[in-house]
This record gives sequence, structure tokens and C-alpha cells, in this order.
Amino acid sequence: MPGKGFLNFFVILALSLSWSNGSAQSLCTAIYGSGDRTFAVATGSPGELGLLKILGEAFAREAGASLCWMKAGSGASFDLLRQKKVDVILVHAPEAEKKAVQEGWAVHRTLIGYNEFFLVGPPGDPAEITGSASAAEAFRRMAARKARFFSRGDDSGTHRKEMALWRQTGIQPAGEWYRVTGTFMGASLKRAHEEQGYFLTDSSTWVMEQGHLPHLKVLYRGDPFLINAYHGLTQPPGATPGAETGARFLDFLASDPGQRLIGDFGKERFGQGIYQNARRYLKELN
Repeated sequence: MPGKGFLNFFVILALSLSWSNGSAQSLCTAIYGSGDRTFAVATGSPGELGLLKILGEAFAREAGASLCWMKAGSGASFDLLRQKKVDVILVHAPEAEKKAVQEGWAVHRTLIGYNEFFLVGPPGDPAEITGSASAAEAFRRMAARKARFFSRGDDSGTHRKEMALWRQTGIQPAGEWYRVTGTFMGASLKRAHEEQGYFLTDSSTWVMEQGHLPHLKVLYRGDPFLINAYHGLTQPPGATPGAETGARFLDFLASDPGQRLIGDFGKERFGQGIYQNARRYLKELN
């Protein structure tokens, strides 16, 4: 009986051959499922935190599929989709999503769920952001005090949200206090903890990591602007060999079984779901 590593080698090979431009090769961060219907998904935090594994394995069993996850923030995910290197992206950058659909190289935009952003920082809160009237006001206070702030600086959805907040303040952040990590959410959060700085984190990562971060606490939350909705987009029909399977995957995420998996993710371990499903988001909007 072939081992898991042996099977994964051939799944990667199949994925490499299934894309006409041959660009995927062995770039999969992980593979979920071992079916013949191969497709690739680019995303960041849902993959890092394990949600994509749960969703990918459930879909793979139902559809006879193999999901290749390519770890990428929202900006890089858009590039991968535009270049036809992946079939699906799961991102949180609404304006860029709408633009991609308008330009025609992405379709099937599907709301799959949401979390929110928190501003975390040293418990002593040297910039006194707790009690700010808005997230933008919290950013103004950090800049005024030149309080150490960590930015991902990677064109991810989180970085885009951060820059939108700076635009609201009219401030162009720069200087020794403003530190760019160029890394993913978990690594950036760890650096903020180690160097006692402020950071804009998504709530899902915070729930999973807060037990290891005693020198950070949530100092600001609740601004509606900090709601963080995730959408999926796929290749246009026929654009890549995996486009049809990718569209089926998004349909699965929006279905009742997919939404239950999203809403329940994390409950057993943390006593609460760390993502909210799309139905709850739409209900709250109304």
C-alpha cells in the first residue's frame, strides 16, 4: 500500500501537469485529498489556521478531488489568479475583488464568511488607544506618540486594511517607530509581542495565538470598518483545467454543510467559532 508521501508526490505531479502553463510544479504548501480532480487554491490565514484543511478534505471526499494550497496573502493571491497559476483564491480585499471581476479575469465572487480586526498592543497602552472613538482615531494616537507599530507591508488584505486606515487619518506613517515585517500574520504578531509594539491582527489568529502572547492584549475593537469579510473568486470557465472544480469548491463553501464547517471551526478547542459564516454576516448587515 503506497504511503502518504508517495501519494502526495503523484498528486503534485498531476497538479503540475494539469495546468497548461506548467507554473504550479511543486509549489503546493499542502495537499488535501487524493482524488483525480486537481485544483489549486491560494489564500493566507484560512490556510495557516487550519480551516482550509477542514474544508478541503471535506470537499475532496465528496468530489473526488485534490486541493493544492498555495500560501499567499491577498495581493499575491490576486497575482496568482491573474497569471492562471491557481484556480481559486480566498481573499479579504473587497475593492480589488470587485475590480478583478469587472476586468474579467475573475468570476464567481462568493461570500464565504468573516471575522474582524483587532488592534493589539502592550497592556500598558502607551499610546492610549483604548477608548478611541474609531479605529482611525486609534491610529492617530499611535502616530502622535510615535508608538512602535508593526505593519505587514506585504499587500495582504490586512496590510490593505491598515493602509486604508492611515488614509483616513491623512498620515503617511514613516520613521523608526513604524516597522515593516514583510511576513504573514502569525509571524508579525509574534514580533509585535517580542518587541512590545502595536499590531492590526485578525480575530481568528488572535484567538488561536493569544495564549502564547502574554505581553499583548486587545486594546481596540468594534469599529464597523474593522469587519473582515472573506470572498472566494475563481478562474473564468475553461481558463484553467481546474476552473470547474474550483467553482464547485466555492459552491460547497457557500452550501449548508460548508457554512456549518466554517461556523464551527475552533469551537471544540476554544469554545467559540473563530470565523463567522456568511449567513450570520448577511443577517447582521440587515
